[in-house]
Amino acid sequence: MTEAGYVHGHHESVLRFHRTRTVHDSATYLLPELRAEASVLDVGCGPGSITADIAALVASVTAVETSPDALDAATRLCAERGLRNVRFLHADVLALPFEDGAFDVVHAHQVLQHVAGPVAALREMRRVCAPGGVVAARDADYAAMTWYPELPAMSDWRTAYRRAARAEGGEPDAGRRLLTWALEAGFTDVTPTTSTWTYATPESRAWWGGLWADRVTQSRFAETTARHGLATSADLERMAAAWRAWVDEPGGCFAVLHGEVLCRA
Repeated sequence: MTEAGYVHGHHESVLRFHRTRTVHDSATYLLPELRAEASVLDVGCGPGSITADIAALVASVTAVETSPDALDAATRLCAERGLRNVRFLHADVLALPFEDGAFDVVHAHQVLQHVAGPVAALREMRRVCAPGGVVAARDADYAAMTWYPELPAMSDWRTAYRRAARAEGGEPDAGRRLLTWALEAGFTDVTPTTSTWTYATPESRAWWGGLWADRVTQSRFAETTARHGLATSADLERMAAAWRAWVDEPGGCFAVLHGEVLCRA
Protein backbone atom coordinates (compact mmCIF):
# COMPACT_ATOMS: atom_id res chain seq x y z
CA MET A 1 0.00 0.00 0.00
CA THR A 2 1.28 3.44 -0.84
CA GLU A 3 0.26 6.76 0.67
CA ALA A 4 -1.24 7.80 -2.67
CA GLY A 5 -3.77 4.98 -2.59
CA TYR A 6 -4.96 5.54 0.99
CA VAL A 7 -8.30 7.35 0.80
CA HIS A 8 -8.39 8.31 4.49
CA GLY A 9 -4.93 9.85 4.72
CA HIS A 10 -3.51 10.56 8.17
CA HIS A 11 -5.40 13.64 9.31
CA GLU A 12 -5.92 13.96 13.08
CA SER A 13 -9.54 12.83 12.66
CA VAL A 14 -8.31 9.55 11.16
CA LEU A 15 -5.56 8.91 13.71
CA ARG A 16 -8.03 9.79 16.48
CA PHE A 17 -9.85 6.59 15.55
CA HIS A 18 -6.80 4.47 14.76
CA ARG A 19 -5.24 5.20 18.15
CA THR A 20 -8.20 3.60 19.96
CA ARG A 21 -8.02 0.18 18.29
CA THR A 22 -6.87 -2.72 20.45
CA VAL A 23 -6.02 -6.35 19.92
CA HIS A 24 -9.23 -7.20 21.79
CA ASP A 25 -11.64 -5.18 19.62
CA SER A 26 -9.77 -5.68 16.34
CA ALA A 27 -7.90 -9.00 16.42
CA THR A 28 -9.59 -11.44 18.80
CA TYR A 29 -9.53 -14.09 16.06
CA LEU A 30 -5.72 -13.90 16.15
CA LEU A 31 -5.22 -14.12 19.93
CA PRO A 32 -4.78 -17.95 20.09
CA GLU A 33 -1.81 -17.64 17.70
CA LEU A 34 -0.01 -14.98 19.75
CA ARG A 35 2.19 -17.32 21.78
CA ALA A 36 4.84 -15.97 24.12
CA GLU A 37 7.68 -17.17 21.88
CA ALA A 38 6.21 -15.91 18.60
CA SER A 39 7.78 -13.42 16.21
CA VAL A 40 5.17 -11.19 14.56
CA LEU A 41 5.15 -8.92 11.52
CA ASP A 42 2.47 -6.22 11.78
CA VAL A 43 1.78 -4.84 8.30
CA GLY A 44 0.31 -1.33 8.06
CA CYS A 45 0.66 -0.71 11.79
CA GLY A 46 -0.72 2.85 11.75
CA PRO A 47 -0.16 4.67 15.06
CA GLY A 48 0.59 1.36 16.75
CA SER A 49 -2.20 0.69 19.25
CA ILE A 50 -2.76 -2.90 18.03
CA THR A 51 0.99 -3.34 17.55
CA ALA A 52 1.69 -2.42 21.16
CA ASP A 53 -0.96 -4.82 22.44
CA ILE A 54 0.54 -7.63 20.38
CA ALA A 55 4.06 -6.79 21.59
CA ALA A 56 2.93 -7.25 25.19
CA LEU A 57 2.01 -10.86 24.39
CA VAL A 58 4.85 -12.15 22.18
CA ALA A 59 8.64 -12.30 21.96
CA SER A 60 9.15 -9.77 19.16
CA VAL A 61 7.24 -7.56 16.74
CA THR A 62 8.36 -5.91 13.53
CA ALA A 63 5.93 -3.21 12.41
CA VAL A 64 5.89 -1.69 8.93
CA GLU A 65 4.07 1.35 7.54
CA THR A 66 4.19 3.66 4.54
CA SER A 67 3.36 6.82 6.51
CA PRO A 68 6.28 8.44 8.39
CA ASP A 69 3.83 10.27 10.68
CA ALA A 70 2.09 7.03 11.64
CA LEU A 71 5.44 5.32 12.23
CA ASP A 72 6.51 8.15 14.52
CA ALA A 73 3.27 7.88 16.48
CA ALA A 74 3.67 4.10 16.81
CA THR A 75 7.27 4.46 17.95
CA ARG A 76 6.26 6.99 20.63
CA LEU A 77 3.42 4.82 21.88
CA CYS A 78 5.59 1.73 22.31
CA ALA A 79 8.25 3.81 24.05
CA GLU A 80 5.62 5.23 26.42
CA ARG A 81 4.52 1.69 27.26
CA GLY A 82 8.07 0.59 27.87
CA LEU A 83 8.02 -2.01 25.08
CA ARG A 84 11.53 -2.88 23.94
CA ASN A 85 10.69 -5.81 21.65
CA VAL A 86 9.31 -3.76 18.73
CA ARG A 87 11.17 -2.42 15.70
CA PHE A 88 9.64 -0.12 13.09
CA LEU A 89 10.40 0.10 9.37
CA HIS A 90 9.09 2.01 6.37
CA ALA A 91 7.99 -0.71 3.94
CA ASP A 92 5.31 -1.66 1.40
CA VAL A 93 3.28 -4.86 1.78
CA LEU A 94 3.91 -5.67 -1.89
CA ALA A 95 7.69 -5.70 -1.39
CA LEU A 96 8.51 -6.67 2.18
CA PRO A 97 12.25 -6.38 2.95
CA PHE A 98 12.51 -9.68 4.81
CA GLU A 99 13.79 -13.18 4.13
CA ASP A 100 11.46 -16.06 3.38
CA GLY A 101 9.88 -17.59 6.49
CA ALA A 102 11.12 -14.83 8.81
CA PHE A 103 8.01 -14.61 11.06
CA ASP A 104 5.68 -16.94 12.93
CA VAL A 105 2.69 -14.60 12.47
CA VAL A 106 2.08 -12.01 9.74
CA HIS A 107 -0.84 -9.70 10.51
CA ALA A 108 -2.61 -6.94 8.57
CA HIS A 109 -5.56 -4.96 9.93
CA GLN A 110 -7.58 -2.83 7.45
CA VAL A 111 -4.79 -2.98 4.88
CA LEU A 112 -5.90 -5.19 1.99
CA GLN A 113 -8.89 -2.98 1.14
CA HIS A 114 -6.43 -0.22 0.18
CA VAL A 115 -4.02 -2.32 -1.89
CA ALA A 116 -4.38 -2.46 -5.66
CA GLY A 117 -3.13 -6.07 -5.60
CA PRO A 118 -4.56 -7.74 -2.47
CA VAL A 119 -3.80 -11.26 -3.72
CA ALA A 120 -0.19 -10.28 -4.44
CA ALA A 121 -0.02 -8.74 -0.95
CA LEU A 122 -1.21 -11.98 0.62
CA ARG A 123 1.36 -13.94 -1.39
CA GLU A 124 4.09 -11.62 -0.13
CA MET A 125 2.83 -11.99 3.43
CA ARG A 126 2.87 -15.76 2.96
CA ARG A 127 6.44 -15.63 1.65
CA VAL A 128 7.76 -14.10 4.87
CA CYS A 129 5.68 -16.40 7.09
CA ALA A 130 7.38 -19.51 8.49
CA PRO A 131 5.98 -22.93 7.52
CA GLY A 132 3.21 -23.77 9.94
CA GLY A 133 2.80 -20.11 10.89
CA VAL A 134 -0.23 -17.96 10.14
CA VAL A 135 -1.11 -15.03 7.92
CA ALA A 136 -4.01 -13.05 9.39
CA ALA A 137 -6.07 -10.28 7.81
CA ARG A 138 -9.13 -8.34 8.88
CA ASP A 139 -10.97 -5.77 6.74
CA ALA A 140 -14.20 -3.86 6.92
CA ASP A 141 -16.94 -4.21 4.32
CA TYR A 142 -18.47 -0.83 3.47
CA ALA A 143 -21.45 -2.18 1.56
CA ALA A 144 -22.36 -4.27 4.62
CA MET A 145 -22.25 -1.35 7.05
CA THR A 146 -25.69 -0.60 8.40
CA TRP A 147 -27.17 2.24 10.42
CA TYR A 148 -30.39 3.75 11.66
CA PRO A 149 -31.96 6.21 11.08
CA GLU A 150 -31.28 5.87 7.36
CA LEU A 151 -30.37 9.47 6.63
CA PRO A 152 -30.02 10.00 2.84
CA ALA A 153 -26.82 12.04 3.10
CA MET A 154 -25.13 9.20 4.99
CA SER A 155 -26.01 6.88 2.10
CA ASP A 156 -24.47 9.48 -0.21
CA TRP A 157 -21.33 9.40 1.99
CA ARG A 158 -21.00 5.65 1.57
CA THR A 159 -21.56 5.86 -2.19
CA ALA A 160 -18.91 8.56 -2.51
CA TYR A 161 -16.47 6.65 -0.31
CA ARG A 162 -16.83 3.38 -2.24
CA ARG A 163 -16.34 5.17 -5.56
CA ALA A 164 -13.34 7.08 -4.26
CA ALA A 165 -11.71 3.95 -2.88
CA ARG A 166 -12.11 2.14 -6.20
CA ALA A 167 -10.86 5.16 -8.12
CA GLU A 168 -7.69 4.95 -6.02
CA GLY A 169 -7.28 1.23 -6.80
CA GLY A 170 -8.76 -0.21 -3.59
CA GLU A 171 -11.73 -2.42 -2.79
CA PRO A 172 -13.98 -0.98 -0.04
CA ASP A 173 -16.02 -4.18 0.23
CA ALA A 174 -12.92 -6.21 1.06
CA GLY A 175 -14.38 -8.02 4.06
CA ARG A 176 -16.50 -10.39 1.97
CA ARG A 177 -13.63 -11.04 -0.44
CA LEU A 178 -10.90 -12.06 1.99
CA LEU A 179 -11.55 -15.80 1.72
CA THR A 180 -11.49 -15.68 -2.08
CA TRP A 181 -8.32 -13.62 -2.07
CA ALA A 182 -6.64 -16.03 0.36
CA LEU A 183 -7.52 -19.02 -1.83
CA GLU A 184 -6.27 -17.20 -4.93
CA ALA A 185 -3.02 -16.48 -3.06
CA GLY A 186 -2.48 -20.22 -2.70
CA PHE A 187 -3.56 -20.88 0.88
CA THR A 188 -5.37 -24.19 1.36
CA ASP A 189 -5.95 -24.06 5.13
CA VAL A 190 -8.04 -20.93 5.75
CA THR A 191 -10.38 -20.19 8.66
CA PRO A 192 -12.82 -17.38 7.77
CA THR A 193 -14.70 -15.48 10.49
CA THR A 194 -16.55 -12.19 10.92
CA SER A 195 -16.88 -9.66 13.72
CA THR A 196 -18.40 -6.24 14.24
CA TRP A 197 -17.94 -2.85 15.78
CA THR A 198 -21.17 -1.32 17.12
CA TYR A 199 -21.81 2.33 17.97
CA ALA A 200 -25.17 2.80 19.66
CA THR A 201 -24.68 4.39 23.09
CA PRO A 202 -24.76 8.19 23.37
CA GLU A 203 -21.03 8.22 24.09
CA SER A 204 -20.00 5.90 21.23
CA ARG A 205 -22.35 7.68 18.80
CA ALA A 206 -20.85 11.05 19.67
CA TRP A 207 -17.33 9.71 19.17
CA TRP A 208 -17.95 7.75 15.93
CA GLY A 209 -20.24 10.33 14.31
CA GLY A 210 -18.04 13.21 15.39
CA LEU A 211 -14.88 11.80 13.93
CA TRP A 212 -16.60 10.92 10.64
CA ALA A 213 -18.12 14.39 10.40
CA ASP A 214 -14.58 15.73 10.66
CA ARG A 215 -13.12 13.14 8.28
CA VAL A 216 -15.68 13.92 5.56
CA THR A 217 -14.56 17.53 5.27
CA GLN A 218 -10.99 17.59 6.62
CA SER A 219 -9.24 14.31 5.76
CA ARG A 220 -7.80 13.12 2.45
CA PHE A 221 -11.28 11.75 1.66
CA ALA A 222 -12.41 15.31 0.82
CA GLU A 223 -9.47 15.82 -1.54
CA THR A 224 -9.99 12.45 -3.22
CA THR A 225 -13.71 12.90 -3.86
CA ALA A 226 -13.07 16.38 -5.29
CA ARG A 227 -10.25 15.18 -7.54
CA HIS A 228 -12.42 12.42 -9.00
CA GLY A 229 -15.50 14.63 -9.31
CA LEU A 230 -17.49 12.56 -6.81
CA ALA A 231 -18.62 15.29 -4.41
CA THR A 232 -18.63 19.07 -4.14
CA SER A 233 -17.80 21.04 -1.02
CA ALA A 234 -21.52 21.53 -0.50
CA ASP A 235 -22.08 17.77 -0.79
CA LEU A 236 -19.40 17.10 1.83
CA GLU A 237 -20.86 19.67 4.22
CA ARG A 238 -24.26 18.02 3.82
CA MET A 239 -22.74 14.60 4.61
CA ALA A 240 -20.98 15.97 7.67
CA ALA A 241 -24.22 17.56 8.88
CA ALA A 242 -25.99 14.20 8.49
CA TRP A 243 -23.36 12.49 10.65
CA ARG A 244 -23.92 15.12 13.35
CA ALA A 245 -27.70 14.71 13.08
CA TRP A 246 -27.28 10.94 13.45
CA VAL A 247 -25.30 11.47 16.66
CA ASP A 248 -28.30 13.27 18.19
CA GLU A 249 -30.77 10.48 17.40
CA PRO A 250 -31.64 8.67 20.69
CA GLY A 251 -32.10 5.39 18.79
CA GLY A 252 -29.13 5.87 16.49
CA CYS A 253 -27.11 2.74 15.77
CA PHE A 254 -24.19 2.03 13.42
CA ALA A 255 -22.66 -1.41 12.83
CA VAL A 256 -19.45 -2.17 10.94
CA LEU A 257 -19.05 -5.74 9.64
CA HIS A 258 -15.52 -7.10 9.19
CA GLY A 259 -14.29 -10.18 7.38
CA GLU A 260 -11.34 -12.08 8.86
CA VAL A 261 -9.10 -14.85 7.60
CA LEU A 262 -6.55 -16.94 9.47
CA CYS A 263 -4.38 -18.67 6.85
CA ARG A 264 -1.98 -21.47 7.76
CA ALA A 265 1.26 -21.20 5.81
